[in-house]
Amino acid sequence: MPLALLALSIGAFGIGTTEFVIMGLLPEVAGEYGVSIPTAGLLVTGYALGVVLGAPLMTVLGTRISRKRMLMLLMGLFVAGNVLSALAPTFALMLTGRVVASLAHGAFFGIGSVVAAGLVAPERKAGAIAMMFTGLTVANVVGVPLGTFIGQNAGWRATFLVVAGLGVVGLAGIARLVPEQPRPEGVRLRHELAAFRNAQVLLAMAMTVLGFGGVFAAITYITPMMTETAGFADSSVTWLLVLFGLGMVGGNLLGGRFADRRLMPLLYVSLGALAVVLALFTVTAHHKVAAAVTITLIGALGFATVPPLQKRVLDQASAAPTLASAVNIGAFNLGNALSAWLGGIVIAAGFGYTASNWVGAALAGSALVLAVVSGALERRTAARGRVVATAAATAKPDRAAAARH
Repeated sequence: MPLALLALSIGAFGIGTTEFVIMGLLPEVAGEYGVSIPTAGLLVTGYALGVVLGAPLMTVLGTRISRKRMLMLLMGLFVAGNVLSALAPTFALMLTGRVVASLAHGAFFGIGSVVAAGLVAPERKAGAIAMMFTGLTVANVVGVPLGTFIGQNAGWRATFLVVAGLGVVGLAGIARLVPEQPRPEGVRLRHELAAFRNAQVLLAMAMTVLGFGGVFAAITYITPMMTETAGFADSSVTWLLVLFGLGMVGGNLLGGRFADRRLMPLLYVSLGALAVVLALFTVTAHHKVAAAVTITLIGALGFATVPPLQKRVLDQASAAPTLASAVNIGAFNLGNALSAWLGGIVIAAGFGYTASNWVGAALAGSALVLAVVSGALERRTAARGRVVATAAATAKPDRAAAARH
């Protein structure tokens, strides 16, 4: 594998760290700015909404310049956003920094995947893309817990300065190691958007929003839930996030392995199990060992849905895979924003930190319902196609006989 993939992986590592590390630092950030935990949760919502808007916008703008230059610009935007977050004197500016950094997220992974695939022989493209995304996966096992540890011991601002430093390293690596590639052909928006008239595309993206949103409803408020409800020390949040990250890695690997074989059954099982586990978390969150096990399961089941949901969207939007890929990354983050907001509402209403788990269970259950509807529509369409094919095959001999007479 070429060294250019290492530069892309470092960028992915930084982006993954800044997205998730805020969950381990909410109490510290809320305390410094004098806002409530639900209000601090807007830092999760704001980042997610920035990805939703930035993924398709930056992807389309990126067609006007070379891919290498666009990746460098995205990493520069990422660095600027994290520096602003680290130095922000007010909560509003902190939120602005989060949104600025988030604009780079979706397009970096979309364009980076294309660049990674172009760096190797055709038979090694999948491995190259996987290597780039390894940076995102490792971020949840190493970057997020380490960032939480730094934030709790040296101040949360130090965490965002370190993440900005990772962005600088990624930017330098891209500039030095990634070769120039020709500017891509312009995107025909009318053609790209036509794919979204397909009901199955919309259903798949709705499953993405609701299914992954279920995970974030619980994980956004994991720090106050574990310290206030389960009785963990603040320092224990670091290894709890390691468990969550390990669950993510395992779930992602299993989801990728079985998505090509039995995609819809995999979605039924993973979404159904996720809804059940999230509902149980309202009980297990009161017991340390049970809570730790449940957090690992949430990571595993949540990320077991990622490969099949991503593949489902690409399969159903085959006429517009570039824009669909970017929009689906935005859909994951729209689910993050929706669930963080809803979780904050029920907590602010006085139902307790574990109430956000019920929100997550409801979202995952809703995604399961949509998956069943989508599967039924697919079977009906296939059955109709078989009837038409049978009728056409029957009509051919009849026409041939009529011609002989």
